[in-house]
Amino acid sequence: MIRLEFDITLTQGPFTLDVADAASVEVLGLFGPSGSGKTSLLEVIAGLRAPDHGRVRVADAWLVDTDAGLDVPVHRRRVGYVPQDVALFPHLDVRGNVDYGRRQPADGASGPRRQLDHITATLEIAHLLGRRIGELSGGERQRVAIARALMSGPQLLLLDEPLAAVDRGRKDRILPYLLRIRRETHVPMVYVTHDPREMREIADRVLRLDDGRVVEAGAPATVLPG
Repeated sequence: MIRLEFDITLTQGPFTLDVADAASVEVLGLFGPSGSGKTSLLEVIAGLRAPDHGRVRVADAWLVDTDAGLDVPVHRRRVGYVPQDVALFPHLDVRGNVDYGRRQPADGASGPRRQLDHITATLEIAHLLGRRIGELSGGERQRVAIARALMSGPQLLLLDEPLAAVDRGRKDRILPYLLRIRRETHVPMVYVTHDPREMREIADRVLRLDDGRVVEAGAPATVLPG
């Protein structure tokens, strides 16, 4: 569980994101229609967009505070981000892609090797390490992208609709891996999806966004439709 707090304003042309929340969560879900601001909020937390005004806190560290002139660089945020377009490197095999996320080790070569073994076992992709990216299914690519993000040792993992590109049958096969991450790696997440069923399975708190605002916040059972 991690303390996640933000109160930000970001204007992009005619659209304004104006959102605030503060809670200790394992998985915070962002739910709402396309264009409601979910991805923009992830990008602010990751450091890929700078808000016009506001603050962002992860655990005990402020990452953004516009009043204080604070904007921690992306590489120092310890935030892993898996966007909708997983953007794997086609010139590297799976091992190369996963290992690309690794931070410089502090405990010698055995530490990263144990980390790689644990992450690939959790996501069940160890048998794919020698394959090229073009040989993978959509679900396998998603798991490789998540493994790469976990190799950075993040305090927080941001997942932007990780199952949007797969059908219901594949979702049912991939979702257990995401639940396993929550259970076995103890890395808190911010999780974006349009699927209420998916959100109910993984999130312990949900923000429902519409037109750049939080319109409802709370437990999945109280916030999600149906």
